Amino acid sequence: MKDRVETLKGLLAAFNAHDLDAIMGFFTEDCSLDMPRGPEPWGTRFRGKAAVREGLAARFAGLPDVHYSEDRHWVGGDLGVSEWLLTGTSRTGEPLRVRGCDHWEFRDDHVVRKDSYWKIVDPAT
Repeated sequence: MKDRVETLKGLLAAFNAHDLDAIMGFFTEDCSLDMPRGPEPWGTRFRGKAAVREGLAARFAGLPDVHYSEDRHWVGGDLGVSEWLLTGTSRTGEPLRVRGCDHWEFRDDHVVRKDSYWKIVDPAT
C-alpha cells in the first residue's frame, strides 16, 4: 500500500497544476465529492468519477487561478485530512483567500470520498 500522506501531497500538486486527468487518477470509479457550497447541509455532492470530474472542472472554471498552499496532511487508517490556504480570483475579479480542509476516505490506494470545508470569511466581523 502506498504512503497515503504522499498520495495527498500528490493530489495537492495535481490540483495546483489544474490537471484533471492526474487528479482523477487518484479516485475510484464510485467516488464522491462534497463541495463546500450548495443547497444541502453537505454542500453540493457529486457521485461517480464522471460527475466528480465535472464538479472539479466547474471549480477550476469558477476560480481559474486557484492555488492551494500552506498545506499539511495526516492519515489514520482509511481516513485522511488535508489543511490548506486557498487563494484565487473569481471570474468576476473578486479575490479569494480562505483556509479550508478536505476529509478523505481511501479504499486500497485510491480516494473513494473527498469532503471539502472552507472557513467563512466575513471582513465585517
